[in-house]
Amino acid sequence: MFRFFLLLSLMLFQWIHLVPVQASDISTGRVEGRLIDAETKMPLIGANILIINTVLGAASDMKGEFVIENVPVGNYSLQFSYIGYKSVIKTDVIIRPGRRSFVQAELNMAAISSDEVVVTAGYFNQKSDQPLSLANFSREEIRRAPGSAGDVSRIILGLPSLAKMDDQSNNLIVRGGSPLENTFYIDNMEMPNINHFPTQGASGGAIGILNVDLIEDVDFHTGGFSAVYGDKLSSIMNINFREGNRSRYDVQLDLNFAGFGGVAEGPLLNKGSWLVSARRSYLDFLVKTVNVGSTMAPSFGDYQGKLVYDLNPAHKLTLIGIYADEHNSPDQETAIENDMVFFGNQDNYQSMLGVNWQALWQKIGYSNTSITYNGARFVEDFYETGSGDPLGRNRSFEQSITFRNVNHFKLHPNHSLEIGAEIKALNSDFNNYQDEYSDAFGNLVPASYVLEEIREHKVSGFASYIFRPMPSLTTTMGFRTDYFSYNNNFHLSPRIAFSYQLNSRLKINGATGVYYQNLPLLLLVSSDRNRDLKDLYAVHYIAGMEYLLTASTRMTMEFYQKNYRDFPIDLTQPGLFLLDEVFYKQGYVFNNQQLNSVGKAYSRGIELMIQKKLARDFYGLASASFFRTRYQGADDTWRNRIFDNRLIVSIEGGYKPNSRWEFSLRWIYAGGRPFTPYDVEASQALNRGVYDESQINEDRYPAYHSLNVRFDRRFHFSRSNLILYLSVWNTYNRQNVSAYFWNQTENKQGTIYQFSMLPIFGLEFEF
Repeated sequence: MFRFFLLLSLMLFQWIHLVPVQASDISTGRVEGRLIDAETKMPLIGANILIINTVLGAASDMKGEFVIENVPVGNYSLQFSYIGYKSVIKTDVIIRPGRRSFVQAELNMAAISSDEVVVTAGYFNQKSDQPLSLANFSREEIRRAPGSAGDVSRIILGLPSLAKMDDQSNNLIVRGGSPLENTFYIDNMEMPNINHFPTQGASGGAIGILNVDLIEDVDFHTGGFSAVYGDKLSSIMNINFREGNRSRYDVQLDLNFAGFGGVAEGPLLNKGSWLVSARRSYLDFLVKTVNVGSTMAPSFGDYQGKLVYDLNPAHKLTLIGIYADEHNSPDQETAIENDMVFFGNQDNYQSMLGVNWQALWQKIGYSNTSITYNGARFVEDFYETGSGDPLGRNRSFEQSITFRNVNHFKLHPNHSLEIGAEIKALNSDFNNYQDEYSDAFGNLVPASYVLEEIREHKVSGFASYIFRPMPSLTTTMGFRTDYFSYNNNFHLSPRIAFSYQLNSRLKINGATGVYYQNLPLLLLVSSDRNRDLKDLYAVHYIAGMEYLLTASTRMTMEFYQKNYRDFPIDLTQPGLFLLDEVFYKQGYVFNNQQLNSVGKAYSRGIELMIQKKLARDFYGLASASFFRTRYQGADDTWRNRIFDNRLIVSIEGGYKPNSRWEFSLRWIYAGGRPFTPYDVEASQALNRGVYDESQINEDRYPAYHSLNVRFDRRFHFSRSNLILYLSVWNTYNRQNVSAYFWNQTENKQGTIYQFSMLPIFGLEFEF
């Protein structure tokens, strides 16, 4: 399989090298766009738009819209200027032959006025209510990221806030927190998990569902986020889907290592647009066709779309639908050959359907009101690899319907208010069985059943007041209330943030706040006693600075401390931190009967990042973080959490010599993660892994490091565009350890390695 794809990739790139540059390579496209006020979403009339390093430009009309015709194909940066507002520069605007490129810019009112020519922050347009712990990625930055395979969760792994676990999953480990402490919003609509083969009760999985060709940009909040977001302790990923083409029909076909698919878009009744995507994996078909033997060949697919309709210039409806399914059924022979500790059948289905109404209230502000349905069905049966004995059955169907309303009002140039509410109805069914098994320390746990129907609701209210007492200082004060009917828990969460602009280059920021999160339903329904468990709790303390080295290069440094409490601890295993431990047989197992909310934890660290936007030929990001994350169980002993890499260093960047070629890379180093070694004698006696209870998380895996490279080649034709790319993961073939496991076939410890060198090719044809 590896040799087949490597050979095919080399043949493609050899062909690329031999194809001559056609005369059509100098054809043109056009730029369309819209400028709006960031606080009111109202159009900015008469603003100036300039394509940097050219003489091309335009002015916005009465709708804030503009068009620049006959732009030669290539990669450009656009500068947006308006009197009384901060200038904004949008990089990576790709002009394609005969096609339009749409750019929307949001401008904030200027806080500092000066007659001097100074370095401005146009390349880094920070949001006023989130002055720190926020990273933004544009559409092109998302598409070209090396080592991501089109997975939006893997794209952000170069940030200093992300710990490194393994290549096989895209779990987000944000500032020492576990994978269940994150969530995702798409155009004001929440989707709890955006991954194929999701980990139930958490936010990670194997590979992303979302097609990055539908994404306009991504805001990733790694701490100190405002009261608008709740029920999560560590991070929020805010994803904006782009609109379809309102003037013509466009089609794109895709083929890569993971599968094939396409994107289509076009106008809707002259008052909107539609945009759809369909993708399907093909490795299962390939394995069956070439008969390669006992090789895992999971199958998956996803279908998604966005429909936009303008009721009038001030009111817009957006409909988003997402559906995904995934299937996997390795047999015992396959499990043994691939060092799997369990095998079985998985048939999972996920769906999201939501509508959002955006209303503009003239110069006062705007509102977003959405109703969203989310559903996730798990049909799973697992067996132990060594013995073939059944482990358990999962028949879960989790559903929710959410009403969400967020209003932003500009009360005065220096006063803004953000207020809203959220109501979520839960309608979930669990029919699960867990066979008796030996726990992490060899103790026999009896079989258990979960037959439960959940008909509960959550209610939240939030408000944030943004005040600028002076031009250089912005403060955000807010609070959030949350209620969960299942256990009648009610919480009040105050939050505050500030940003102080010392001069045109230097800014200092800070934030603190209280955060609560409900426990996963899978855990709550495992025992009636769990209704008495407390909700998870964390307090964030963050301080940082931001310094502009040049207009397109920014350096940031942040210090953070997160204090956790009220985590559930299994009193039969008082030294384990339950929500961190991915059970070594089959993911999260919550059939414990003696849980108590006595767990505590903390995470503290320092992060340094230097980011260079693509002003000309180069772009890049270098980051480093040093942190500690520890917990205290029921035995009052402080131990390392399994995400405690201690040191993470990342370097990534790229070079674009012209409009046809691009070269990029990402190198990541992460210190070894803690793990608990096996009690070898006890493990051999039972022929299954038994951990040494006296050494919980005291050993460490070898350090992780890996280099991913990518090469892109564009071909421009008269009215179409072809992109071919080759990405190589783990280029120097480092043997990074994923985990140690107990090999029941040989009755000894074995090693599971992460990805070896893996070439991934792909093509995108737009017409």
